[in-house]
Formats: sequence, C-alpha cells, structure tokens
Amino acid sequence: MALIDMFFARAVQKGQLTVHHANGSTGRFGTPDPGFPDVTIRFTDRKVLTSIVRDPSLGAAEAFMDGRLVIEQGDIRDLLVLFKKNNLWEAGESKLKARGMRLVANAVLHRLDRYNQARQSKRNVAHHYDLSDRLYDLFLDVDRQYSCAYFTDPAVSLEQAQVDKKAHIAAKLALRPGMRVLDIGCGWGGMALYLHRKTGAEVLGVTLSEEQLKVARRRAEEAGVADKVRFELIDYRAVQGQFDRIVSVGMFEHVGPPQYRTFFAKCRELLTPDGVMLLHTIGRAGGPGVTDHFTAKYIFPGGYIPALSEIVRAHEGNKMFLTDVEVLRRHYGFTLAHWYDRAVAAKQAIVDLYDERFFRMWTFYLAGSQVSFDYGGMVNYQLQFARSRDALPLTRDYMLEEERRLHEVVEA
Repeated sequence: MALIDMFFARAVQKGQLTVHHANGSTGRFGTPDPGFPDVTIRFTDRKVLTSIVRDPSLGAAEAFMDGRLVIEQGDIRDLLVLFKKNNLWEAGESKLKARGMRLVANAVLHRLDRYNQARQSKRNVAHHYDLSDRLYDLFLDVDRQYSCAYFTDPAVSLEQAQVDKKAHIAAKLALRPGMRVLDIGCGWGGMALYLHRKTGAEVLGVTLSEEQLKVARRRAEEAGVADKVRFELIDYRAVQGQFDRIVSVGMFEHVGPPQYRTFFAKCRELLTPDGVMLLHTIGRAGGPGVTDHFTAKYIFPGGYIPALSEIVRAHEGNKMFLTDVEVLRRHYGFTLAHWYDRAVAAKQAIVDLYDERFFRMWTFYLAGSQVSFDYGGMVNYQLQFARSRDALPLTRDYMLEEERRLHEVVEA
C-alpha cells in the first residue's frame, strides 16, 4: 500500500485525488485547485496496485477496462488530466513513467513491433481501421476525417475545423488543373474527394484497410467521380507511376522507423521532377522515444510517433528539399476533445456494437490521446517537400492566398 501511496503523492500535487483501497482504507493526495479536477477512484482488489506502479499507463488502462479501477467522481478524462497536468512535458522528468525491468521490456517489444514489413503492416492496419463503420460514424465528423483538425479558433465546430484542415493542406500542395495526386493512406476518401472537387485534380488513394476501401469507392461512385478519384488496396511500396503531388495524412505514424528511408525514397521515385509532397503526421516535441505499452497492445500495434529529428534524418541524402515545416501544437487536443465527448454521448451505441470493456478501452484511448497533446509532448507536424528548388513560389504567401480561394470556391 505504501508504494502506491508514494506514487500518488509524487504524481498529484494540485487538484485532489481520493483513493478508496480494496481493504477499506482511504487516501487523499494533492490540494484542491480550481484549475485541476478533483477525482475519486476505488480499487476492487489489491493486485491492481502492483500493475499500476510497474507500468502506470498499461496498468491503469487494464484496470479501468476490467472494472477493477472504478471512477466514482469525475470520469476517465478527469483522472488522466489530473495526472498529466501535474506532470507537464515542458516541466521536465515525468513521474508517470514505467519503471525498472518494465522499461526494458517495453523498449524491446517496441523495437520488434515497429519493423512493419508489408504483410505485418496490413495486419496492423486491420486491427484498428477495420472496426465497424458504425463506430467511426459515432464520433468522427460527417466526412470521417480520422486525423487532426485545423482550428482557426478553438470555438469552431469539429466539422468546420476538418474542412479548414483540408483547405490548409490543399493550399500547401499548390495544385493546378490537370495534376495527378497520390494520397498515401487515404482513409475513407475524404481528402481525395475534396482535392478533386476543389481543384479538378485526378487522385489515386491507397490504403491497407479493406473496410476503408469499400467506403471510399462507394463515395466516389455516389459522387459520379470514380473515373477521376480512384482507390486501391495496395501498400505504398508497391505503387507505380508518376504523380505531380503526394499527400499523406495520418499514415506516417504506421510506417515504423526502420522503413522511414524506404518511405521517402519511394515518394521521391513517384514524384515528377517538379513534384511536391505534403506529409501530415503526429510527432514528438522532444527526441525519439517508445510507444507506450497500452497503445501498442490495444490500439495501434506497429505504430510509432516520430521525433522531428527522425523524420529529418530519414529524408537526408534523398535529394528532396524540405521546403516548409509547420508545428500544430494544440489542434489535435481540441480535435480529440470533440471525439471523446461524442464517444461518451454515444456510449450505449458503442456498447451495443461491442461491449462495456471495449467502450472503456476506447474512451481511455481518446482521453489519453487528448491529454498527451494538451499537457504532454505530442504535436502535429506538416512537412512540405519538393524535388526541385523552383517547384514552389519563393515565399509562403501563396499558401494563404490559395487557402482563402479554396474557402470561396462554390461546389456544384
């Protein structure tokens, strides 16, 4: 008992955590603070304490999923905010890290898990993206954008922020009529369809998710543009041809560091001599790290969030210019807050699709992701690359001008 109490006392300074232990004792940690939530939890058995001390993220997640960690005041997001806000990334060493041999074991598993050969990549994608269509409809925007939105104001709707994200990215692509675009990791087709609708570009979207492919093709058929916006079930490494532009949103997180050089070499091969590429990815604000055990086990097997240094090293020597870098610091936190609220509002529907344990797992994932952007070291990077030094205008002014124009384009 003393060990877990020492952990809570170190981790919670502001806000108050009340803990009811399985033996009937109660501990209180921290000091009430209006900027921090007050949370009350109850442990139903003693074994959960050891698992939390050994690996806080996985131990707490599994205990919550199994109903052995019960939240009696607040919700799972409040609990994670309480811990993460007390341990801000920029403040220094976190008190929430796994300890001892668990750190070693997690690092070994991480290295094995992230290699991502083509066959393994397809299995990893299916694990997450081939879930029920209905699940994603319950918490995403109407265009099913499963990536960071772009909030020109935190108060705008999720739908508007996702439209603004597509315009923001399209503007950086500097598209002209008649261009061919490759969308690597096209999801349910929203970005590809938007680019064609707004600019007339012909787009090929590639994915490893059979469920996403079905939806994307159906949407293109329904829009009457299946001859201009095509979708294929194919690994990016197997794509052939030449493209004026490449866009990849929310896919690089699944590539795996051992494949980074392969990824950039393939993209350069696929680009025309005047080609431009826009890569949108979650990134680490600090140096390289490891994927937490909960995410690797339950959410994104094979997934890894890159540090900017890892991306830069991977494209060096590839003879492409890194022409623009933008860091989106708060945007994914705002996005995930919307997703979490919508998932909680749809609890019964999600339980009906799966079960209570899945619902708790999913909300832990969304809440944990949100606090990682709000208080941790996660950001989003948008990186623009070009094969030629003359492929793009000299200044960034064209991006703002094109973004405004895209918002003014009236769709038929």
